[in-house]
Amino acid sequence: MKVIDLHCDTAMKLLQNPDASLAKNELAVDLEKLDAVDSLAQVFALFVNKDLVDSPYATGVAVLDRLEAELQKNSAQIAWAGNIEGILENERAGKKTALIAIEEGGVLEGSLENLHMFHKRGVRFITLTWNHPNEIGFPHGEEHGMKGLTPFGFELLEEMNRLGMLPDVSHLSEGGFWDVAKASATPFMATHSNCRALKDHTRNLTDEQIRALANKGGVMGISVVKNFLKEGADEGRIEAMVAHIKHAHKVGGLDVLAIGTDFDGTALNSELTSIADLNKLEPQLRAAGYSDEELEKIYWKNALRVIGDVLR
Repeated sequence: MKVIDLHCDTAMKLLQNPDASLAKNELAVDLEKLDAVDSLAQVFALFVNKDLVDSPYATGVAVLDRLEAELQKNSAQIAWAGNIEGILENERAGKKTALIAIEEGGVLEGSLENLHMFHKRGVRFITLTWNHPNEIGFPHGEEHGMKGLTPFGFELLEEMNRLGMLPDVSHLSEGGFWDVAKASATPFMATHSNCRALKDHTRNLTDEQIRALANKGGVMGISVVKNFLKEGADEGRIEAMVAHIKHAHKVGGLDVLAIGTDFDGTALNSELTSIADLNKLEPQLRAAGYSDEELEKIYWKNALRVIGDVLR
């Protein structure tokens, strides 16, 4: 079954490993593994830990340069797209699509000019914060609670709406989430977040947030990361991922569901160790009662709908 994965951190791993190739590597995502799962589109995040670098902007550019070089080397198999038309054109040409995100809005260093530069170079998603406060807002965590977007954060959101870019609230504070939900003129995403009702972690969404995201026409990408799935010895099992899908479905409806693995970003799931392993999720969802049509929505159609609604 086709899949759109809304989040992986493979691009930074490629920068850190100059000998690694997107074609085939020891990471969780490469073209061989994407072939195995019949990938329609993969969102590659330009991840930057801004507290560990001198210039988040320069580091973000370096990750983008590395990703672009790999896409060029493998242009017969995968191509960039910035909207739904590009994805469908790539599919007709027999190619997978690479979509590009920034993970850590601090890469913009508080500048709309930097936003425009990244947009011109193909970035279409921005995870507004990672795990540190930045010029846009505050990250998840009890210490930040209902702290919301900064004045620049609201300005950035308005410009992203104008440009046709997707705001991503994964990692954002609860207050920031509600600011985006109220102020965004378009649907938005939580590209790699699970359900807080099943795993009480501030990276996960409350039922109220899931309903608000659904009402806005957005999606949440269910993640494979074991820390956000379940407590205990079976925290990383596929059945835990199925449970989060079923809960989000019950709370927000089928149309709020998507896949956002977070592969190459953090602790691996014990049963899903690469993007190819998404093939193992499908039979368990079928066993849980999901039909072909419902699985298509979860795996790719819901994500594609939002991409079509927002990206230009």
